[in-house]
Amino acid sequence: MEELATVANFSKFHFSRIFQSIVGETPFQFILCVRLEKAAMLVRTNKNDGISEIAYKCGFSDVAIFSRNFKKYFNESATQYRERKYENSNLSQQHSKGRQCDEKATPYLCPDLKTIKWRTNMKLNKSVEIKDLPKMTVAYIRHIGPYKGNEQLFESIWTRLFTWAGPRGLIGGEDFQSLIIYHDDPNVTIEDKLRMSVCITVPADTKVDGEVGKMELEAAKYVVARFELTAQDFQEAWDWIYGQWFPTSGYQPDDKPCFEVYPEEPKDGKFIVDICVPVKPL
Repeated sequence: MEELATVANFSKFHFSRIFQSIVGETPFQFILCVRLEKAAMLVRTNKNDGISEIAYKCGFSDVAIFSRNFKKYFNESATQYRERKYENSNLSQQHSKGRQCDEKATPYLCPDLKTIKWRTNMKLNKSVEIKDLPKMTVAYIRHIGPYKGNEQLFESIWTRLFTWAGPRGLIGGEDFQSLIIYHDDPNVTIEDKLRMSVCITVPADTKVDGEVGKMELEAAKYVVARFELTAQDFQEAWDWIYGQWFPTSGYQPDDKPCFEVYPEEPKDGKFIVDICVPVKPL
């Protein structure tokens, strides 16, 4: 608490009070929830990791304490959660039918013999490849709460961000990108606590103020999957990456932010979007 308060330039008491008024829970409660939600994501997606190993990865030094808190938060044990999520997944359904999924991705080497790409029959997908993305500095406006399918919400946030950035000469340029970072897994976190940041890339020395914040995304290896989507298709695209691509890819999600990059303006209600998920080998 003292360290966090110092970073925020508040007294410990004042920081705690402000944090709780904005987030709706104490810093300790927030950190516990984030750790449990991260653990649930790993339990769901990393079938090769044991429950104890995941508990330690997420900051729990005692498996019994982890198990007790996990069951209290999700109303079932981590093992039951894993089994239920797998039974409800697309991968499990395909296996139960005794056939391979016709939308899974198959790898191949690009002509440069260095880049791995994947072929896929998914109608919304244009390409899938592994890329080393560079470090990026972004200015952002954050939203906490439900956002799925709310086009007016996204339009409002984009308008406010571009209204702030335009007079400062931050829009456009060769390396300019617009993106949305998702800090929580909507399959795990309750809607009222979902956090997302609508962002644009900016020079590292950019000054921010008001509701606009600034953060740095470190360089990392990502799976970059390009899709052509309507507003209603985004969840299907994300589900395909986690439910179909990851299980056959040889990779697992890494512990860094996921985000969407928009390389083009939407046309006729359709979006070209690159879904970027950090990866590491199994």
